[in-house]
Amino acid sequence: MLGYTSRLLLLALLVLTAAAAAGCGSDADEAAAPPTTAGTDAAEEQLKVGLITDLGQLDDDGFNELAFKGLTRAEKELGVEGRVIESASAADYVPNMTSLARKGYDLIIGVGFSQGDAIGRVAQRFPEVSFAIIDVDQAFVPGKPDNVQGLLFREEEVGYLVGYLAGLAEKRRAGADVISAVGGMKEPPVDRFIAGYRAGAEKAAPKVKLLLDYSQDWDDQAKCKELALNQIARGSGVVFQVAGGCGLGALNAAGERKRWGIGVDADQSHLGAHILTSAQKGVDAAVFLTIQRLLDGSFEGGGNSTFGLKEEGVGLGRVSAKVPEADVDEVERIEQQIAEGEIAGIPTEVTAG
Repeated sequence: MLGYTSRLLLLALLVLTAAAAAGCGSDADEAAAPPTTAGTDAAEEQLKVGLITDLGQLDDDGFNELAFKGLTRAEKELGVEGRVIESASAADYVPNMTSLARKGYDLIIGVGFSQGDAIGRVAQRFPEVSFAIIDVDQAFVPGKPDNVQGLLFREEEVGYLVGYLAGLAEKRRAGADVISAVGGMKEPPVDRFIAGYRAGAEKAAPKVKLLLDYSQDWDDQAKCKELALNQIARGSGVVFQVAGGCGLGALNAAGERKRWGIGVDADQSHLGAHILTSAQKGVDAAVFLTIQRLLDGSFEGGGNSTFGLKEEGVGLGRVSAKVPEADVDEVERIEQQIAEGEIAGIPTEVTAG
């Protein structure tokens, strides 16, 4: 079951094949497309989708880039008109969303946990617009607007898989079994990854110790690198980054010190031979499917859509060729068990100890 990227492509074949061709490319600036004053009925009815990025770069090798990938795919395959607005600070969220709503966008998607308050405020002002937000439970959006849908993931499931693989790797390394994680902020999605990581590692190596630090930053690679170097100095043999663009610094530290690194959100195996695997999160698929559901009338605000291993919304990235085949087979077996519900109750909160 490890061919995650391939499975996402197969998943796409199950959704409606798009009607035709009128999509236009996404902009990452503030210039709005000129309004249509003439044309066919199809052009006049073209769905308009806006994407508000989280802080950091659009090409962050993580959430923003994945969400943009999902929007771009919807432009090509579903014929929607897409636009991206990059956020330089949290203060930009409300004005950026408001701008899109006033310009008649049908669906506005917020990328990331930090946009929850903003999307709640704007959604209540524009009840005729549909909103979706990645990594935020709709029940915790201020005002609980019924035109907002939360897009959630069972990060603990893929966290468990990468943790199990990390535990097996540590058992083969001389000395005490020590792994580590560098989180961005202490937020529920981050902690679900880390809680699963710890549980999986402890299943594979019961005496393993977890070192955990939060950078309080999503973008500054130097901060995450410093934290990871400190963890490695304290004995960590595997570093799991859960800090977006900042976490790339943690993976860099792992490579410099010849330790394993584990990527997050996207497949980060391209960063080097030191990448053990990645805990992938199908943000791109979630964005695409949400747009498709609005097109076919099945979008439901006022609740959540949740994506786990069973739904192929999370999964392992490429596993290093250095990993023994027996370990890969074992992780595949566990993946199947989680997807089928045979392994349940994976922790979702990080506890002390």
